[in-house]
Amino acid sequence: MTAPAAHARPMKALVSLGLTLSSALSIAMTTLSASPASAGPETSRLTPERVFASPSLSGPAARGVKVSPDGRWVGWLKPEASDQFTLDLWAAPTAGGEGRMVISGAVVEPPGEALDPAEKARRERQRLGALHGVVDYDWTQSGDKVLIPAAGGLYLADVGTGAATRLAEAGALDGKLSDGGRYLGFVRDGALFVRDLASSDGAARQISPSAEGAISYGVAEFVAQEEMGRFDGFWFAPDESRIAYAKVDESQVQIAHRLEIGAEGVRIVDQRYPYAGTANAKVELFIQSLAGGAPVKVDLGPTPDIYVARVAWSRDGATLYVQRQNRAQTEIDLLAVDPSTGASHVLLSEKGQPWVAIDDDFHPLKDGDFLWGSARSGVHQLYLYDRSGALIRQVTFGDAPHAGGGGGAGVHAPGLVGVDEAKGLVYVMASGDTPIERQLYVVSYRDPGPPRALTSGHGWWTAVMPKAANVFVGYYSDPQTPPQTALYDLTGKRLRWIEENALGPDHPFNPYASRYAPPRYGVLKAADGEDLHYMLQTPVGFDPGKRYPVVIEVYGGPGVQTVTRAWQNPRDKLFLEDGFILFALDNRGSSNRSSAFQTAIYGRMGTVEVDDQLVGIDWLRAQPFVDPARIGVSGWSYGGFMTLRMMTDPRTHLRAGASGAPPTDWRLYDTHYTEQYMGDPKANKAGYDASEILPRLKDLQGRLLLMQGLADDNVQVENSIAVMAKLQELATPFDLMLYPGQRHGIQGESRQLHLWRTMQAFFDRELKG
Repeated sequence: MTAPAAHARPMKALVSLGLTLSSALSIAMTTLSASPASAGPETSRLTPERVFASPSLSGPAARGVKVSPDGRWVGWLKPEASDQFTLDLWAAPTAGGEGRMVISGAVVEPPGEALDPAEKARRERQRLGALHGVVDYDWTQSGDKVLIPAAGGLYLADVGTGAATRLAEAGALDGKLSDGGRYLGFVRDGALFVRDLASSDGAARQISPSAEGAISYGVAEFVAQEEMGRFDGFWFAPDESRIAYAKVDESQVQIAHRLEIGAEGVRIVDQRYPYAGTANAKVELFIQSLAGGAPVKVDLGPTPDIYVARVAWSRDGATLYVQRQNRAQTEIDLLAVDPSTGASHVLLSEKGQPWVAIDDDFHPLKDGDFLWGSARSGVHQLYLYDRSGALIRQVTFGDAPHAGGGGGAGVHAPGLVGVDEAKGLVYVMASGDTPIERQLYVVSYRDPGPPRALTSGHGWWTAVMPKAANVFVGYYSDPQTPPQTALYDLTGKRLRWIEENALGPDHPFNPYASRYAPPRYGVLKAADGEDLHYMLQTPVGFDPGKRYPVVIEVYGGPGVQTVTRAWQNPRDKLFLEDGFILFALDNRGSSNRSSAFQTAIYGRMGTVEVDDQLVGIDWLRAQPFVDPARIGVSGWSYGGFMTLRMMTDPRTHLRAGASGAPPTDWRLYDTHYTEQYMGDPKANKAGYDASEILPRLKDLQGRLLLMQGLADDNVQVENSIAVMAKLQELATPFDLMLYPGQRHGIQGESRQLHLWRTMQAFFDRELKG
């Protein structure tokens, strides 16, 4: 399941059930918050109305920063002050000078303009569903123009003048340019088209067959987008000679007859949804010469029930690389494909138990060698292979994972940030000192030694690099520093600010900053001796001689880390204003840790995670400033599942819980995510049965608030309906809040405000009474 932008995804690099309660309240607010010292008489009380209004209390944080291929410009997406969900494209010279808006989001995507259903679904998968305007862009190779996909089609904007030319009409999806900038590719009505921008007529040519029934071309299937972090369905060769594309056949995928209930009415959506243990989409790959001729089918092996995890070209365009994952997710094969014949052979096979995770660490080098990521040592590290698939050497070492995924600050940022082939250096993200902090490191892959940190500070870094690997864009925050973005040289020296976002007199959060003490961080021990990191935030005017109610914010699922030394969500401060202690703990299964830590949940989700959260609960009850009888829990998505598991565990004695969009039977979730962590439902019937929520509801302790979007296409509404029906059958009272037309995250400032007020009234009643 995919995580929101504020934290890393399993990938997930991007994770799909990866919505915390905070991200459900603000799925598009990718800038988070926290603050300095203690309350003073001159500070202002933070209100819900201010938290859920524009501009963002976290300040003008930059999203999607990219350096132009020629190195002259740096571009980024900036939220409008009057509407933090509408993004404009800005750019500035890398050599210095003021940044300026290139194009307003309202120009390419006017307010209220309806999205194509396919584009809307794609943005949901990317966790961009609440955003408008310029939500993505790509530089041309010349560095003077950018390609902008929008609801109104595809636009080419001049960075110097801001003038925009429409290259494709509405309905053109996933537009991207070839490396040389000659060709534009996009998908329309389930078919792949390519436009030769150098041609005088400029007409788009259909490359693939037309879509027919459940068959489409050039798109990524549902689980690839939702769970695997692959959003592309076509790939230009770097020499612009060919294009590879996917054929997706969903005819065997089960149809979910899903209700979408909105204010304007009710409709039934027939969604191809691969429930755990059922048929997946069949994915095939083809290669088409851009000079014409018949397409070449890629040999993906004799077993059709596979996942196409990643696709990439060699640097010279002579080889297509495909990462093929087996259905059990215990093996990833790297295939080398001859694009002229489609013949393939296996370069290497990465095998592991209980699963082998997908990452973005594969990096082909000019000489044919390649970098590869693996957790075979028990911790994710980088390795160097030659062109034949023979291991040359291990590149990174130690107890901390290196590379293997990343993200944050509104960017998809792989843990392998960049490669300088001239010097034989690779740049990676890692948490070398503690899992709750992250830095950018550089290490030689030719002569490996201890990695050298390029960044510093007790906080959380995310970094991206242009292909030239001559500079990097660094995003940094810590509990007292809102997200800052700057351009740095390869020594770590800042070259220019992109968004300084200093917490000064004019910052939106400044009037409230001194009201809150910094979060407290600590470590507890799991039953098996593993370190469990926690974060505790104390209420305004905290008096250690008093006892306070506690709200535990939980996610708890795989591929997500919630406890970091980063700027925390401003919404959390409302709990502190209301007199609550706020507590979070990363249980086993969370990301950025060893394989043993992450795989402890295999086949038994909802067990060891609760055991670890109980360690936190017991610790809280032992603190002199905690009222042991007034502890509640809240969570969304996997956190909603965890809320229900914790409230039905007789050891926790929780007084209240708010559960949002909870998966209640893992047989009702999708194949890739569920089977990775639970195995096949037929082979692990006992594990699936034990993880179900409904049989446990007879043991529910405390009052439950159940919340659900009525158009959720991820954790579908039937999960929550089953809970409602069972509690009514048991004559157990509960609170319920349904959101018409809302999907997996509750979007819009007014609805987010309503959701908070609902929870505030609930916890005030249940934990303060």
